[in-house]
Amino acid sequence: MKKNLSVSLLILFALFVNVQAQNTDVFKKNNIKERMLKVADWQLKNPKHQPYDWTNGAFYAGVFAAYETTKSPVIMNALIDLGKQTEWKPGKRFDHADDIAINQTYLDVYRLKKDQKMLQPTVDVVKRLQTETGNEVAKHGITWWWCDALFMAPPTLAKLTKITGDNSYLATNDKFFQETYDLLYDKKEHLFARDAGYLINASGEGKREANGKKIFWSRGNGWVLGGLARLLDELPRNYPKRRFYENLYKEMAAKIITLQQSDGLWRSSLLDPDSYPGGEASGTGFYVYGLAWGINNKILDKKTYLPAVRKGWAGLNTLVHEDGKVGWTQPIGADPRKNFTAESWEVYGAGAYLLAGSEVIKLKL
Repeated sequence: MKKNLSVSLLILFALFVNVQAQNTDVFKKNNIKERMLKVADWQLKNPKHQPYDWTNGAFYAGVFAAYETTKSPVIMNALIDLGKQTEWKPGKRFDHADDIAINQTYLDVYRLKKDQKMLQPTVDVVKRLQTETGNEVAKHGITWWWCDALFMAPPTLAKLTKITGDNSYLATNDKFFQETYDLLYDKKEHLFARDAGYLINASGEGKREANGKKIFWSRGNGWVLGGLARLLDELPRNYPKRRFYENLYKEMAAKIITLQQSDGLWRSSLLDPDSYPGGEASGTGFYVYGLAWGINNKILDKKTYLPAVRKGWAGLNTLVHEDGKVGWTQPIGADPRKNFTAESWEVYGAGAYLLAGSEVIKLKL
């Protein structure tokens, strides 16, 4: 009996040491670069959507971050190939935030290459956004009517301002962002409803989770936190509206770390994790990215937030397959889902991972 107990304790100790070693390894800079290159390579070899699709807007944001981190010429060639395929143009809907998400990458590449053909289509589509009323307002009353839009469009407008010096683009962003905030932000929960269909009315009626809580979608709020990081990264320190965005970012970050689960991951439903077993890669990736960015830019307190980032990055890496596929990624949808597994992948899951890695590697641990 004692012998069996000793063997069991040795096995448990060995497993503990192995897990600790793995958790340490994922923070080594060379290992982060290697994993980022593997994830980028796998996803680039397994395309799934039109190049200008919103899914690729998130993915290629991560691809560019991977280039900045690794300086891989292969990744740069992939970014140039993207632009050649799309002629550096957005999607077809000038007023839909999804269709200008890819323009973030165009603008990032333009900053390096200074080729006007990489810039002009973005200027043209944003000018239309400023001067024409499109279908989104007619259908929904506001232009950015769903929370994901706050990742898709604001960084594009902020990057364009920084490149051109035209502050009217930021004024447009401020107007549309405020409309979305006023409609969807829950000032008590410090989270965004996905869209108006998930709001609770004055009588307490509306969609709820099995535990009676409001529905707050992990990836949707991940889009927002990541989008705020990308927006703040471009805004001038003295920009009048910056304090609003920074306070919103801090409020959300403080809430998000309270919803992280013991395995370091976030569930697809933030307030009812028990109904959604299994961590979700894309939401987790965006939270790790957004929180690590805040630490690196001295907006978030390192002592408070670093433990969450460490747990999140270690957990996120358990979802990556040996070949670089990022599993446990919830499929396209507008709400928390359960229909995904270790084999489930989407391009935005890889994008979120790459963005997270690009900030984790900068942390002073």
